[in-house]
Parts: sequence; structure tokens; C-alpha cells
Amino acid sequence: MKETRPRLQEGLSDYVGSLKSNSINRVLVIGDLHEPFSLDKYLDFCIEQGKRFNTNKTIFIGDVIDNHFSSYHETDADGLGGGDELDLAIRRLSRWRDAFPVADVIIGNHDRLVMRKAQTSAVPKKWIKEYKDVLEVPEWNFTDRIVLDGVQYIHGEAGTARMKGKSDMMPTVQGHLHTQCYTEWVVGEKFKIFCSQVGCGIDHESYAMAYAKRGKKPAIGCMVVLDNGQTPINLLMNL
Repeated sequence: MKETRPRLQEGLSDYVGSLKSNSINRVLVIGDLHEPFSLDKYLDFCIEQGKRFNTNKTIFIGDVIDNHFSSYHETDADGLGGGDELDLAIRRLSRWRDAFPVADVIIGNHDRLVMRKAQTSAVPKKWIKEYKDVLEVPEWNFTDRIVLDGVQYIHGEAGTARMKGKSDMMPTVQGHLHTQCYTEWVVGEKFKIFCSQVGCGIDHESYAMAYAKRGKKPAIGCMVVLDNGQTPINLLMNL
């Protein structure tokens, strides 16, 4: 039994070393950031995993910004105002843009907050800039859902990954649930699918996360989906 872990690690190392062909999709999936309230070390962790697995596609799973100032719930009276929070979020997102200049971004419920406020105020969409223009990330593609190699990537407001994957009968990767990070396989007689929660990169101690301070700690991690959608791997960050 003592040799099991070293052998597994050697096998993974050999596998990682074989990831060279650009003809095979190797996706890095980055968890909820909630900028400007993400952990500083989370960026370095994601960059490291991208290099380790030689990923050639990047997907942010949603909530790249928090928009705490615009929440429909109670906000911190001593927190940043709307302009200051947005400016800080843009500055912090610039590090992610520099590391991952081309990426797909799933639009999360926090990303959508300002648009919802505009709808509440009956502001026509023509008055609203695109996400990539506001956040100064010109090569990021913002969308509600991506299907790549038969795997759907969603933010996850509808429930857990295991529930969504089973209901849609297709491999599913999602974020939104900060305390969950797992991959569960569902196997039938003639098919199999995986259901994955990515984890997140939030700073649990920030004032914007005060609503969750009495609950479970967040699962800080990201994941990769390799071999054209066949091999999902959860990656948890050491804290």
C-alpha cells in the first residue's frame, strides 16, 4: 500500500508530460473570482496548473466580478462605493487578462447584477456597454453557456452539477457553489457522463463574503478537462 501513491503520482507525471499536441483540447476551468475579492495566490495557482497540463483553452466559470455595491441583498455600509469597487475590480482583472488574454467567460449571477438593475429601472440595452468593454478585456468572450467536445460549461444557478448533468444527460462543469469541488461519474449500460464542480478563488475573509462566514469554508481550486472532454481533473490549492 505504501507504493500506491508514488506510483499514482509517477503515472500522472508521465501523463502530463505527454500533453503536447495542440490538436487535442485541454481546457483550464477557472472558478468564481468575485473580483476585487479573490485570493492573490489563486492567480498564480491557475497559471501553474495551465502550464502543468499544457492547456490550450481557458474558461472562466462565472462571477469574475462581485458587484457587491449593487447587490439586491444588504451591502457593507463601510465598503467601497460603486465606482471604486469597479475600478479596483478592473485593475485586478487586468492581471488575469495578461495571463489569459483569450478566454471564454460564463456570465454569472454576480456579473449580471448591474444589467438586472438596468432592467429594474427600464433602461434599454442600447445604453449598456458590453462586459468586455467595461472590464477592459477585449479578447474575452462573455456568454451564458458553452458546449465544447460534448461537455457543457455553465455557471450553475440551477442547482448542483450532479443534478444538472443528470437532468440534461450530458457531461457538466459548473461553479457558483463555492464550497463544492468534485467530479462524480454517472454510468449507464451504454454511456457515462461526469458532473463537476470547479471550486472557486474567493477571499473568504473579505467583507463581501461576510454572508457566508458562518457556513462552510470555500473549496479553493480550479480544474482541467483533457483529451477532448474525456478526462476531468479537479485541482485543489494548498492553503
